[in-house]
Amino acid sequence: MICLKNVVKTYRTRRGDVEALNDINLRIEKGEFVVFCGPSGCGKTTLLMTIAAMLHPTSGIVSVEDNSLYAMSVQARAKFRAENIGFVFQMFHLVPYLNVMENVLLAGGAVSKSNNKAKALELIEKFGLAGRHYHKPAELSAGEKQRTAIARALFNRPKIILADEPTGNLDTDNASSVLGYLSEFHKEGGTVILATHGVEARRFADRIINLRNGSLVNPDKP
Repeated sequence: MICLKNVVKTYRTRRGDVEALNDINLRIEKGEFVVFCGPSGCGKTTLLMTIAAMLHPTSGIVSVEDNSLYAMSVQARAKFRAENIGFVFQMFHLVPYLNVMENVLLAGGAVSKSNNKAKALELIEKFGLAGRHYHKPAELSAGEKQRTAIARALFNRPKIILADEPTGNLDTDNASSVLGYLSEFHKEGGTVILATHGVEARRFADRIINLRNGSLVNPDKP
């Protein structure tokens, strides 16, 4: 489903070039739950954002379902991303002046459509946020914020969920809950790619891929 060939990402700084990804070759099959592990600065987030069609590699090819992401126009890539990929981040990335319902509806792009509101309501209730529809992020706990973010990520029924340290700001109970939701999506046939420096997500993974200094370590070993 996802294929990376000879992918390199180099950042140019005043102190010289920094190679964040070093000749990455990787295949991820449809329906896999893959966990990227490694310490901060090893390239996990860069790799995730490259797969997400959000960060153009310096060289190499990134394809999803035979679509070469960075051969597309910016507009086509954005459309593909919106239709196929959901995102969950450590810092939630909720819009602070919008309430829970409005944040979830952002994924639909048309807040006023009644069918979108029905879909959003269904997700809000599924993730235990009933009664929180009109609360803004500042009025939510960390766990509620992340559940809102997951509801938003699932709104368009994506094929892939990309999660960057989704439990990093959560206590143990909320972290387990979030991983459980991602596991449920996976069991229903979705593909999950999760980046973390922790160990909690390992028990859900079909495959664990370790990164070190921008390179993959034993990418084919579970």
